[in-house]
Amino acid sequence: MDDAHLAVSRPPQSESPPQRNTASAVHGATPVPRTRAGHQARRVRHGLRRPHNWMQLVKFSLVGATGYVINLGVYSALLKGAGLHYRTAAVLAFCVAVTNNFLWNRHWTFKATDGHAGFQAARFLVVSLVALGFNLLVLELLVSGADVAKIPAQAVAVLAATPLNFVGNKLWSFDKPTRARRTPAG
Repeated sequence: MDDAHLAVSRPPQSESPPQRNTASAVHGATPVPRTRAGHQARRVRHGLRRPHNWMQLVKFSLVGATGYVINLGVYSALLKGAGLHYRTAAVLAFCVAVTNNFLWNRHWTFKATDGHAGFQAARFLVVSLVALGFNLLVLELLVSGADVAKIPAQAVAVLAATPLNFVGNKLWSFDKPTRARRTPAG
């Protein structure tokens, strides 16, 4: 795995089952294995120190901005030009924008063309839908709960969801396999 990647290392794979945090482990007799969540938090913390990751975030944001423009353009064309219902137009516009974002992020932002495109696309869609859900939650809290105007609330919600979307795609959708995962077990 290259140093520029957000992932610092994978937790060591051991043959023995993880041990519980017992009194002997607390006093130093037996080391306690790190949790998966703790490992992921360490990966993110180390990744924040790497300028390459910040550059990827800028690229990711630029791709997201183009996706936003494409979404609005396709939505407007389908709504006014094709006369589709606004919900249908929104779903189709989302599909076009997500496809655009996937292709640009795969080839330009993360340079992850060595992975299987279909597998990456499925993961990208899942991450995008989770980020959309988070965006809608923040939007609802701002509009209904904090009485923020709808357009500024959407701008804040998009900004709030961007880091989640970026980290999800970097660590899951376009994660580069480690040597241990590339070699068959056995």
